[in-house]
This record gives sequence, structure tokens and C-alpha cells, in this order.
Amino acid sequence: MNWANNSAAGGLVIIALGSNLGDSHQILAAAMDRLKALSPAPFLASSLWQTSPVDCPPGSPPFLNAVVGFPAAAGEKPEGMLRTLQALELEFGRRPKQVLNEPRPLDLDLIAFGDEIRQSPELVLPHPRAHRRQFVLGPLSEIAPDLILPGQVKTVAQLRKALRSRERMECVGAPRPTRSK
Repeated sequence: MNWANNSAAGGLVIIALGSNLGDSHQILAAAMDRLKALSPAPFLASSLWQTSPVDCPPGSPPFLNAVVGFPAAAGEKPEGMLRTLQALELEFGRRPKQVLNEPRPLDLDLIAFGDEIRQSPELVLPHPRAHRRQFVLGPLSEIAPDLILPGQVKTVAQLRKALRSRERMECVGAPRPTRSK
């Protein structure tokens, strides 16, 4: 299932996931499970993509990336969703930044929250670089190729096709199921 017939972002929450420290497959699968619990339904998740690090310190390992999308819960605000994502990052071992774009076990970026526009020190919506990032557009094109992100006039699929990037990407399949503890 995808949002192919839904060209506007409407009430959809779009979150990009990334990991390049630890068992990234397991981390992303567990994070997707946690995000699915926030979804009133439907919950859409892309495949996992191995991607080259972008704007990261030299020697940074490759990332595993994915994108999920789901309708915003009634009464949910973008700022509340951001706080939830930041708490999940901490729960999965993210530490305060020492260096910009350093390796991390989990990175969750709020790409869009419906048609909401924000420009504050806490939150910029839509994500200001999402439309220029292959590691966002590739996975997002799997679940919502005809989606038009707020502030854009082209669909996700059109943005991806027009993107000139040196990013290397390889689809590595669906996330492995999370292990029971």
C-alpha cells in the first residue's frame, strides 16, 4: 500500500530513520515497531537502504536508512512528535553531539507533519534538506511516490528523478523482525 493517490501531504507524518552504529538492522526494526505504535493506521514503512554518509566526518561508516509514514493522531502537534522522536533517539543510545553528523545508533528526522510549516529554533518543517537527499527520497518514493512535500511543486518521485547526487544507495530489503527479550 502507498499514498499514490494522495498528492498533498494532508495529515501525514513522514519520518526518516538512519543508523550507522551498532546493529543497524535491529535498531531500525525496533525503532519502526515503536513508531508503528504511534500510528492510528495505516502505517507504511519503506525497505532498508544502505547509503553512503553525507556531510559526515571522514571515515564515517555507511548508514542504513528508511522512511515511515502514518496519519497524525488527533490532537498531535509537530513539536510533540519532535519530542517523542528525540526521546526515542536517547532510548536507543544517542548521545549529545560532539561533531556535526557524527556516527549514531539512531537518527530520526521529522520530514513533514501534514501541511504544517514551522521555522523556529526548535523545529523547521518541512525538513529543509529532505528534497535534496537521496537517502530520504529513495525510501520515501517507495511508500509515497506521488506525495508533494510542503513547499514543493514536484512529487517525491519527480524530485528523486531530477536529483543529481553522488550518494550511493542500495536497497537491502525489509527490516528483520525484532528479537524478543
